[in-house]
Order: sequence, then structure tokens, then C-alpha cells
Amino acid sequence: MTGMLGWLLGLENATSIDEIDPSFAASWAAESAFWGFFGVVVLTVLSLWFYLKRQPRGPWSARLALGLCRGLLLALLFLTLANPVLRVSLTNRQPPLVYVVLDGTESMEIEDPYSETQRAELSERIGLGPEWKSRESVTRMECLRAFLQRPENNVLQQLADAKGFRIEVFQFDGNSTSQLRKLRSSPAGSGPFDASHVAGQLTSPGQVTALGAVLNDAGQQFGAGNMAAMVLFSDFAHNAGASPVGGGDGESLSPAQRLRVPVYTIGIGATETIDLAVDLQTDPKMKRNERTVIAVNLRHDGLQDQAATVRVSARPLSGSRASGEGQTILVGQQTVALRAGSQSIDFPFTPEDAGRFEFMAEVDPAPGESVVDNNRAAREVNIIDDYLRLMYVDYEPSWEWRFVKEVFHRDKLVGMDGFRTYLASSDPQVRETNILFLPTLTPKRSEFFANDVIFLGDMPRSALTDRFCEMTREFVGRFGGGLVVIAGPRFGPAQLRGTALEDMLPVILDPESRLRDERSFRLQRTIHADRYPFMQLGGTEVENTRAWNNLRLLPWYQPVAQVHDQAFVLAEHPADTCLDGRTPQPLIAIRQFGAGEVVYLGFDEMWRLRRMYGERYYREFWSQLIYRLGMSHALGAEKRFVARTDRQEYRVEDRVTVTVEAYNENFDPLVQQDLPGGTLSAELTVSRSGGFDTVRELTLSMLRPGVFEASIPASAAGVYHVRVKDPVGGGFNEIPFTVTGASAERRSGIRNRPLQEQLAQETGGRSYELVNAQQLLDDLQLESVAERYTRSYPLWATPLWFLALVGLMLGEWFSRKMINLS
Repeated sequence: MTGMLGWLLGLENATSIDEIDPSFAASWAAESAFWGFFGVVVLTVLSLWFYLKRQPRGPWSARLALGLCRGLLLALLFLTLANPVLRVSLTNRQPPLVYVVLDGTESMEIEDPYSETQRAELSERIGLGPEWKSRESVTRMECLRAFLQRPENNVLQQLADAKGFRIEVFQFDGNSTSQLRKLRSSPAGSGPFDASHVAGQLTSPGQVTALGAVLNDAGQQFGAGNMAAMVLFSDFAHNAGASPVGGGDGESLSPAQRLRVPVYTIGIGATETIDLAVDLQTDPKMKRNERTVIAVNLRHDGLQDQAATVRVSARPLSGSRASGEGQTILVGQQTVALRAGSQSIDFPFTPEDAGRFEFMAEVDPAPGESVVDNNRAAREVNIIDDYLRLMYVDYEPSWEWRFVKEVFHRDKLVGMDGFRTYLASSDPQVRETNILFLPTLTPKRSEFFANDVIFLGDMPRSALTDRFCEMTREFVGRFGGGLVVIAGPRFGPAQLRGTALEDMLPVILDPESRLRDERSFRLQRTIHADRYPFMQLGGTEVENTRAWNNLRLLPWYQPVAQVHDQAFVLAEHPADTCLDGRTPQPLIAIRQFGAGEVVYLGFDEMWRLRRMYGERYYREFWSQLIYRLGMSHALGAEKRFVARTDRQEYRVEDRVTVTVEAYNENFDPLVQQDLPGGTLSAELTVSRSGGFDTVRELTLSMLRPGVFEASIPASAAGVYHVRVKDPVGGGFNEIPFTVTGASAERRSGIRNRPLQEQLAQETGGRSYELVNAQQLLDDLQLESVAERYTRSYPLWATPLWFLALVGLMLGEWFSRKMINLS
């Protein structure tokens, strides 16, 4: 019955019809039912009058029936003008929908070596032609195309034809992430599925494989809610974005789990190949004349017990040595026997010069290695000539001031020469004669901006000059310096209101706030604290908690009005809130301001960490903090002339933007009038494979005072070095970057089989090799899908409307013949 009614209403595959709601789409009929009712009544009355008054022949009952028949016919034609529609809620049974997703990244063009036996098996199982039997290697895309074009036993064609599944085919590619692109399933677009036509549309332009993004995108496709399964062809070389697997419950579900359908994974590419790769690990900062260790991690596949020679070298990037030729320093060279998995090789090194250096680890390519881009690793390191420069400003000595001073005096990156202080209450004669003290709060700009981190303690507004506040703002915002504001019990942070420092803080100050010491409390760390190393005082979470608990109950803190919307609170009060009544009072907070960062402490009781454990955790906190604030920018006077590029690695045909921030000896911005020709001069060196170098001159034009810029086309693969001359100091600042024709897809030649199997297992699917993918036909058992939806259909275009009109016309004609009406 439901099938017949569905056919009459023009509904295909309707299993059940839940609700029918008729209406009119024409505005004149939809606004008021009166006109439709009036028209039907008028036409029916006219039809009855015609048959009963104008047609005297025949029985009265027959003429009444004919009048009603004619009235209904005219009424239907009239209602056609009102555009009648049916709003129908129904359930359809549809064949199961299967998404087929194909890898379209550059790794699909990697040629995998195969033995003669393997090539014969590929030819038999996936349909590679006889011309491939003589080749030692075949690309992954060639294997996939052959699999899809196979004339017999074509898996996808059988899924569509024999099993009757609806197949929608996508390919993923993209430059920075992976996105799905729908392929035509047939030449006509809407005809029967044709796997060979799909094969003709395959390309491999993708620069990354982001399988998490692929699964998320699949779940957002139109009609994805009806998807019953996914078949994924790939080498599973995931190298960008969120992992596709590994989530938990609730909000932490992985992309694979959120898809909520089984994923059948079909792997393409070799799982074992000859590959040799290096990774380089160094400290981001080293100190001149102090021994350090450079670690090289060597990874390989298929080279067990073979020998490999690893070389580590360093190249100066700044200073006078950067302008010379042949200045590469050989750190060391070792020949090692390759063991299973990976192994670490240590190279001891004692820097003899200061400045920016590029350290490189290289290993010679192994015979038969298909991917050589991972045989070299580079890292930029800043070698410190002397020390980090810290400036501690306070009104009078406090316990925090005393212990911070002792910690940094013993710190090898700061030492006795790196820590200087200004105490407003100290004797002017002491400030002049004691080398520890600064004689003035605002020294010359060249001395002030040579600092790396400034500590601002408990100072009254009267002791803070406008020049100090403005220079500190410039120090942080323009030169990337670090600022630590420590609230004290005597004056408090409200003293900074109305100064140039106020809007730099991670908190919004309350002019009416007063010290809160009514009850002691225990500091409470927030979820953001785990992201900052200086908040990690122990190697484990248990030790970290024990270290912070060593603060015990704090007796007081300085309240604020609110947290700045660009700040992250790392520690907060367990009970007290800000003025909004919801936000906990911040005790430790951090925010970015311009090129630098500002850290706020709402108390000066960190010295309590020394209890029981001495300097252990106290030193860990402050050392990590200044390491973050002081090492994130050029050190000391090097901040005066800094060159950088917008990235470290580029692809051929990209454009490279070189930016130089340049200031004079007094840290005032350089302008065109200060330079010969109004520009900075530079030299570009391109080193290509085979030892072929090209050199050309560059000029950097002023973008704004103190900032110069040039745009360079990356026309060929190679190692590029831009050497910019400092017009004030006379030295050179060098920036290295790499231009490659190979994307991240070419850095590993091995299929990620563990990820392939985990993805299938996590979703309830199965994992296959391309040669045994025929098993998919037996494993993929899907039921037809019940689709529930509500749609509006034009009633006048249905078989029911047509049959009613034709039936009324034929019935009237036949009846007139029976009673001999002309």
C-alpha cells in the first residue's frame, strides 16, 4: 500500500509515509484560502447549472453526476493555478553510501623498488601491464591507476555493480593541509559508476598529508550523515595537523572516532626501503669557551650493520667572520656501524667565537636510497659572548631581591657581570661606587637597550620617571625584551596607573585596590601552566606538585580589577575573584606585548620555594623564566641590527621576504638620510648541488624608520645565504634559508603501516595491502540505509494529479456517450 501511494505521489523507494501536509505555493492562494474555496464553489455551481438547466436530455441523476464530474475537473484545473504542493515526511531505503578517498599527495610519485617476484605479483593482482615487469621500481600512483583501471575483478567496480553500493570518490591534496576534492564517478557525471574514469582524474600535487583533516572534511561533506563506510587508499605518511587516531571519550575523540563509520584502509607503497636520516639537537644558546655536546640522532631502514659517516659543521652567520670565505668550522666526524632503529651520536664542542652560527649535520647517501632530503639537518644557535644582562629595579631590598641576586650571580648565563640593580632608597654614593648598583634609573639608550630582561619590583609612582616607563615600553614592544613585574606589599601595582607601563601588563589595575592579608591561602596552578617551562619545577607531575606545595600558605597578595583579554593566567587565588565576581584573582600571569613578553607576579614571596630544598626549585623557576624572556630575541647590543626571513624553508617559485631592523649606536631608528643611497646593501649567495654557487648584490629599501625589506624570488632549489652589512658597526648579519623542490612528502619513503592498521582498528574496519584488496568484497557487508527526511513536492506534477484529470475527462466523455448527450 505504501509503495502504491508513494508511486502516485511521485516518491521513489518510500518505505513509509509518516505525514502529508498539503498547501498552496501561489501567493494569492497561500495568503487566504477564501479565493481557492470561492473558485471551486463557483466552477462547481456553474457546471451543475449547465447540466441541470442547459442539458434536458437524460435522467436527472446522470446529469447531476456529470455536473459534479465537470465541476471537479474545472476545480482541479483552477487549483493548478494555485500551485498545490505536498509537504511529505517519509522514510526511504537507499543503497549504502561508501566514500572512496584517494591519496593525491607528492609521496604518491615516489618510486618503490620491487624484486622480480614482487613485480610479477603486482602485475597479476592489480593489473600492471607487461611493460612494468622490466622496471625495477614503480610509482605508487602508477599502482593505484592500474588498480582502478583493471578490466577484470575490479574491486570498486564490483562494489558498485555487484553489491549495488552508492560510490562517491574523493581525492585529497593541498599545500598546508589536506582537503577533499570530489571526482566525477562517470563521464556523464550522473551515469553508472566507472572506476577507469576515476583513474584518469588522479593527480598528485599535495604538499602535505594531514589525515586528521581528511577525516574531518569527509564528515562535513554534503550527505555524509548517510555514509556507511569509507575506503581509504594511501601510503599514510601523515606529516601535518592533528593525528587521525588516538582520541579518548567525549570532547577528546579523534577524527577517526568522530567519523563514526568503519574505515577500510588499503596501503600503497613499500613498508621497507633503504633510507638514512639525521636529526640535530643542540642548545638554542651556547656560551663561548664553555664545553657543550651536540647530539645527532641517526635513523635508518634496510642498512643494518653497514657503516655511515656523520659530519657536523658550524658556519658563522653574524659578525666580521660572516663576511669571509671558507669560514666553516668542522665540529667533528664519526663513522659508525648502523644498529637497529635509531642511535644517538655525541659531538663535544667548545665554541671559540660568539655570534649566530648555523650548525649542520650531514650523512652521505646510501646506495639505493630513494629519498635523500633527510640526509641533512641544520639548526641556528646563538653563542653568547659574555652574559645575559638583567636589570632589577626596586625601592628597597626585599627578600625576593636578595635571593634573586644570589641565584643569578651563580648562574653561568648571567654571573656577577650580568646582574645590575637600581634601588631608589639606596644612598646615591653607594649607587655611584658599588659596581652592583646602577647610578641612575635611566642610563644612556645604548646601555639601557643592551639589557635582556628588566625586573620591576615594589616602586612608588614618584620614583618611576616617565622616561624610564617609555624606554621600558620601547624595550619590550620594539626590541623584544622581557619585563617581570613583581608586586610588593608596600606600594602595590596600582602605582603603575597612568604610566606607559599600565597597558603592557597582563592584568588590569584597580586604583582602589589594597593589600589583602586577611587570610592565608595556597596558590593554585591553572591548566595554562603546563605550557610554560618555568612553571614546571620538577621532572614529573608529582615532583612539580611537591615543589609548588613547598610555598605553603601565602600570607598576602595584591588584587587587581581584571585579567587582560590577551593574557594567560598561570596561577590564581583559590577563592578570591576579580571585580566581575567570576574570574579568580591572578597571581602569576603572562602576555605578549609587541615583540616581547611581560610576566606579572601578584606577590613577592617566591623565595619560600627555598624552604627544605634550598635553591633547587627557586633557581629552576627564575632560570627558566629569564631563559624564556631573555633568549627569545637578539642579546645585548645585537638587538640594534637584526635580520630575519619570514620562514626558514621555502619551495621553488616562492617569494622570500628579508626584513632588517636597524638602529644606530643610540638605538634610534636608521632612516634613508643615514645611509648611502638611502638603502641597506646585502649579498645573496645560492649554493646548489654539485658545488655550484652564484652570488649577486641586493638592496633593502626602507619600509618605515628602522625597518628595511626586500623580496627575493626563490627560482631554484639550494641553500641560500643573505649577508646584510651593518652600516654602523661594519660587520655582517647573515640569514640562511633553504629552497627545496621537494615537499614534506619526500622526506620519508616508507609507508606508515602502523598508522594504517591503527586507523582501521580504531574505527572497526579492516586493513589491506593493494595486492589482497579483493578481500574487501567479502568483508564489506552493509545494509541499505533508512533515510528520514521531509520534502515539498508540486502536487500538479505527480501521477495522482495526472490520473485524476485524465480520469475525470474520460469519465465525463464516456458518460455523455452512454446517455446520448451531444
